Amino acid sequence: MAKRKFESFEEFWPYYLGEHENRTNRTLHAIGTTAACVTLGMAAARKSPKLLALAPVLGYAPAWIGHFLIEKNKPATFKHPLWSLKADLRMASLMLTGQLDDEMARVAAHADVIDLYK
Repeated sequence: MAKRKFESFEEFWPYYLGEHENRTNRTLHAIGTTAACVTLGMAAARKSPKLLALAPVLGYAPAWIGHFLIEKNKPATFKHPLWSLKADLRMASLMLTGQLDDEMARVAAHADVIDLYK
């Protein structure tokens, strides 16, 4: 299948949310993103290359489990790495502040890619 072209992050965002319909998958992403950010902060504070190397593992492992075992799709990171990173940070932020359900409903009202009941 050909790689889909997106002209902007705002065009990519509904696609990204559509690839994260399952609440458990989104929760695993938030756990991984939080763990990676904390580990990056610790790596900087301690000037630790080992912690720096560990951060992506902690970030990606839960996300990939969510995609391959729960959502049954491939991570958007494989096709769109930079926008996926930005979207993951945005999704985790919205989730941690209790705004993600509203954002998914808003996007779903304008794009046929999200099923909130999965």
